[in-house]
Amino acid sequence: MTDMPATLTPSPLRIDYEDGLAVLTLDRAERGNALDPALLKALEAAWPELDSNPDVRVVILTGAGERHFCTGADVSALQVGMGGLQNQPYAAANRFSPRMAQFSKPVICVVNGLANGGGLHFVADSDIVIACRDAAFMDTHVSVGQVSALESVGVVRRAGVGAALLMGLLGRGYRMTAERAHQIGMIDILEDTPADAMDRARGFAAFIRTNSPQAMALTKRAIWGATELSDPASAVHGWELLKSQWSHPDFEEGPRAFAEKREPQWTVDPNARR
Repeated sequence: MTDMPATLTPSPLRIDYEDGLAVLTLDRAERGNALDPALLKALEAAWPELDSNPDVRVVILTGAGERHFCTGADVSALQVGMGGLQNQPYAAANRFSPRMAQFSKPVICVVNGLANGGGLHFVADSDIVIACRDAAFMDTHVSVGQVSALESVGVVRRAGVGAALLMGLLGRGYRMTAERAHQIGMIDILEDTPADAMDRARGFAAFIRTNSPQAMALTKRAIWGATELSDPASAVHGWELLKSQWSHPDFEEGPRAFAEKREPQWTVDPNARR
């Protein structure tokens, strides 16, 4: 057995594969799971890889340890050119969250501790958010001379203008409790401990991976589209997505399997046609 080369550093993003599930763990517990260039690049690479993997039906995203989910950008490494801090158009420079990457599969975010600053991206951009009671939410951008723009936009979409302004303007002066975050819709499910939160996420994932992958992908697009489009444009968009499923094999397979009292055999290929 040979020794590991001294220059080989472990990945700051751990990916564990299970039956139809990928668990992404921000793995920098010693730095509060802060976002540094290596972690941002690992996330940017992971989303398209997981989206194209037919064996992955659902993703759970969490942080290592039980104190911090993600404390935002690693201030010691903060400089123009790191990860998302690039002088490029938004879509080119920001690809580290599931929504930024236009990830088509369900993402469950398990907040196991403090979510601060850039860590709020994952809370705002995931499909389902589960947190433990010791979790907390804050945005310290202005306290270190930075602008909270993208994170606050996401918080507005998920929890409202008041929550974004409260955290964005007070900076270090305010921590939102998990209970309050649950009350205003920042998080969807509140559990007692990080272990309980992860157990609930795994239970949800077990149900999700039995559903039609293409139907879920289109459902995600319709629901997120409603946060971007006003009426009636959002309804028109949803109607077109709904109709597009009519030509996919899963449209007939679901009712047929139900009538035959068996598990459906879903078609993973989004381009398949019946």
